[in-house]
Amino acid sequence: MRSKKVLHTCALRTDPTNDGATELGYVLGFAQIDSTDLADVGGKGVGLGELSRIDGVRVPDGFCVTTDAFRRVVGAAPSFGARLDRLSRVDPDDREAIGALSAEIRRLIEDVTVPDELVAAIGDALDGLGPQAAYAVRSSATAEDLPGASFAGQQDSYLDVVGLTEIVRHVRRCWASLFTERAVTYRRRNGFDDRKVLMAVVVQRMVHPDAAGVLFTADPVTSNRKVATVQAVQGLGEALVSGLVTGDVYAVRDDQVRATTLATEARPVLTDTQVVALARLGRRIEAHFGRPQDIEWCLTGDGFHLVQSRPITTLFPVPETGDEENHVYISVGHQQMMTDAMKPLGLSVWQLTTPRPMYEAGGRLFVDVAAQLATPRGREGLFATIGKSDPWMQDALRTILDRDFIPSRPDDPAAAAPPVPPAPTEPDPAVVAELIRADQESVAALRRTIGTLSGPELLDFILADLAELRRGLFSPRSYQAIMAGMEASWWLNDHLETWLGEKNAADVLTQSVPNNVTSEMGLALLDVADAVRPHAEVVAHLRRVADEGREGPAFLDELAGLPGGREARAAIEGFLDEYGMRCAGEIDITRTRWSENPAMLVPTILGNVRNFEPGAGRRHFEQGLQESRRKEEDVLTRLRDLPDGERKAEETKRMIDRVRAFTGYREYPKYGMISRYFAYKQALLREADRLVRSGVLRERDDVFFLRFEELREVARTGHADAGLVAERRAAFRSYETLTPPRVLTSDGEVVTGRYRREDVPPGALPGLPASAGTVEGRARVVTDMARADLEAGDILVTAYTDPSWTPLFVAAAGLVTEVGGPMTHGAVIAREYGLPAVVGVERATGLIRDGQRIRVNGTDGYVEVIG
Repeated sequence: MRSKKVLHTCALRTDPTNDGATELGYVLGFAQIDSTDLADVGGKGVGLGELSRIDGVRVPDGFCVTTDAFRRVVGAAPSFGARLDRLSRVDPDDREAIGALSAEIRRLIEDVTVPDELVAAIGDALDGLGPQAAYAVRSSATAEDLPGASFAGQQDSYLDVVGLTEIVRHVRRCWASLFTERAVTYRRRNGFDDRKVLMAVVVQRMVHPDAAGVLFTADPVTSNRKVATVQAVQGLGEALVSGLVTGDVYAVRDDQVRATTLATEARPVLTDTQVVALARLGRRIEAHFGRPQDIEWCLTGDGFHLVQSRPITTLFPVPETGDEENHVYISVGHQQMMTDAMKPLGLSVWQLTTPRPMYEAGGRLFVDVAAQLATPRGREGLFATIGKSDPWMQDALRTILDRDFIPSRPDDPAAAAPPVPPAPTEPDPAVVAELIRADQESVAALRRTIGTLSGPELLDFILADLAELRRGLFSPRSYQAIMAGMEASWWLNDHLETWLGEKNAADVLTQSVPNNVTSEMGLALLDVADAVRPHAEVVAHLRRVADEGREGPAFLDELAGLPGGREARAAIEGFLDEYGMRCAGEIDITRTRWSENPAMLVPTILGNVRNFEPGAGRRHFEQGLQESRRKEEDVLTRLRDLPDGERKAEETKRMIDRVRAFTGYREYPKYGMISRYFAYKQALLREADRLVRSGVLRERDDVFFLRFEELREVARTGHADAGLVAERRAAFRSYETLTPPRVLTSDGEVVTGRYRREDVPPGALPGLPASAGTVEGRARVVTDMARADLEAGDILVTAYTDPSWTPLFVAAAGLVTEVGGPMTHGAVIAREYGLPAVVGVERATGLIRDGQRIRVNGTDGYVEVIG
């Protein structure tokens, strides 16, 4: 929650007819300011100007010293521009350098001479408001209090300032606060250019109120848009400002105080009537701005005065449906193991790939499950699916059901979905090879054709091919092949635990299965390391590439002149031919692929060179195969010694054969899909180049910020909305900072569930058992695969893994992820590699520190921090 430095900067209106306006453009009164003046008065100034325009809202008198004053006075200071140049070259993480240089800039600004005409303009404004009154002098940067980013508390505010001389001095201090270390660091990390951020200053009359506080028009904890939260303290609010008390807290919904938490046993700061009146005022302000607001208020004998209103930037957006019904949305990203924000083209292509309607919010996709929650059959099917993959999501949905948020109704027999044809009693393993061959032939035909097309013809072709892709992904034959392996795995785990007391036996029995294109990819990169390892100059070159953070494919060309370089380059390019369409977050077509930036693979190649001996890929596969065979022989032998043992062994053998024949295929449909996506992307980028050359687009990657159907129209008409593209670029940057919820209601409430387990040791982090075994090792918390640096024995801890992370699995001793279930990618590959794994460990990357020793129990599904 943001700082509350100015809760008591209320001012009384002394002359309603005086708008504080002066000439020269240096000073603007609040009544002159509206939303078009952001560049002149900054976010705080615009907020106050807009507040003053709302009927029934009282805003204390004041004025803004505009950014034009800052630009003319500070910009003319000696060496200011040179220091900004130096600052732009400093690494955002170099706190020492940023601190020293920003201190120089602040001293420079605080000592600058303010010209007489600006002093006169401020003096004239003060004359109209009360020259000897006390004022608050507050910063208002042009990157402050914006809808997509909150810079609250990054610059300074000063209270009880009296007299023209002191106000002018504090205006300089506000200007200087634009360059505090924390403000500079925050801007750099959020993509704001120091040269483009200017500072206005708000000067506002003060008063000592009876009470002060903050009003959030949406609940800041749950994000519920229909619940307003009021925080209140007596008097000026110093205790609230200093953090010594939290103040009274009131929750208001539908004009009723639903909950009250008092800070002390004394009487409440506000009456219920006052709280409801304040909440109504907040709703009026929210309606004016068009989004939830964080409002600072003061209460005096004549009512409420508003001293600030800014957007609440931490709320996750709510999908738009255009109706007033209650909806419950579940995150597609959590099911797909990719929770990052996606660009509009990526969102729309994914929607065209899947048959179920999806809703966009915050750069992510959601499915509305309200209709399923409403009926007994729908709930049963939903919980059966989600319960196995995400118990937190299931618990959150049960919480919503308990509230009667979705009215229950009986099953509608006519609405039942047609059943998927059941898999044959003995599915034919030959179908796997047939499905793979058919997909390979289809992708080859796609590549031959797509390179010959451009313009509307290209977009129409891709749309038709997406329909073909969708039919293939969800065809009964492919579904049956996938389910044959999954059901055999479930059968083995259930029966072998019942008969032999053996937990998760299928985890070992599915090591080194055939046709698993993803696990083969991880082993193939070990073969690449074998081609690099013998050549010291090649290894040194790759180390320079990694150390310098280089990007792109140029380093491959540079290999040709090194001893062994041609062999190394051929090995890397051979890997890219097979797997170069992959990357982290690969379901987003706009993501950079390995083929586009092979340097992303260099750290992993170097790790394989360091951690493995020659032939490790082949040995790894063979070792898994032998372990699987030994486990098979062991369980069959033990089963034969049981009553009715021959029958049990025969049934188990049939299921082992089935699980090994079909499990590998589960990874193939996504590989085929991503192969097509890369072909689409290459063609769309060629089209983007054509549109840039013809002046339709400004930049090549503008296409990523258009939805597919919009891009079709651009190709047809030769016209693109540059403003829309710019708006979406800015929105995407803000979406990247948001954490998507698993479950979200149409009220905007983020409903969090619990994983209710009592069978884990005290202090352990519960999760889902994904791959059997227990391992201890050093935790390596990795947020970017390209920056991973694993050594033998390390345990990989990350938010999620998709197939692109597989090359890291071969070096890891264990796996911990925040999202995912037993049948998601990370779990499947961990089992094949014999890697103990626990998935779905809530906040694992925050609760486990990089370098700690942890114990991963993949059999029972929990993680312990042991040192």
